[in-house]
Amino acid sequence: MAPRIETPTLTSASFEDLVREMIVRLGEDPQREGLLRTPERVQKAFQFLTRGYNEDPETMLKKALFTVSYDEMVIVKDVEVFSLCEHHMLPFFGKVHVAYIPNGKVIGLSKIPRLIEIFSRRLQIQERLTTQIAETIQKVIQPQGVGVVIEARHLCMMMRGVEKQNTLAVTSSMLGVFRTQEQTRNEFLKLIRRNAVGEA
Repeated sequence: MAPRIETPTLTSASFEDLVREMIVRLGEDPQREGLLRTPERVQKAFQFLTRGYNEDPETMLKKALFTVSYDEMVIVKDVEVFSLCEHHMLPFFGKVHVAYIPNGKVIGLSKIPRLIEIFSRRLQIQERLTTQIAETIQKVIQPQGVGVVIEARHLCMMMRGVEKQNTLAVTSSMLGVFRTQEQTRNEFLKLIRRNAVGEA
């Protein structure tokens, strides 16, 4: 019989202690050469993957607001996104498409991918991620409307459970004129379906 490894209490255990315990419970030897530094690596990986908790999305957006007379649709599409499903802590990944119609203010274009990054680097579900992006833009710049669409693949479906490899989850959040005006919504959806700049 293998010697029992003492488990630290949750209140005193470090992140590395908890990972080491998980390795034991999976039936592995945390002292094996390939696993010796795994707890340290896992801690650093999760700190990186959840760093969005340390940032305030509204404050970030407010640092890059500009007054304009432009009132046509602004679209930032095909923004790559990687996040962790809060149910299984497995990755989901895909693309985000964001559009808004200004009402006197625009956001610096690079801030939209930054906003997506802040919310996606948290334990998430795709539906909430979609609405958080849309609602934050709506709150900070009060545009005529915001539209957000996310298309993503979930490893919790691909690697386990139903094990369906080609399933794509699509979620949307439409606010303001994107919700009330079908023509505006359809224009956004048509534009994000184009595969390349200038492609009809």
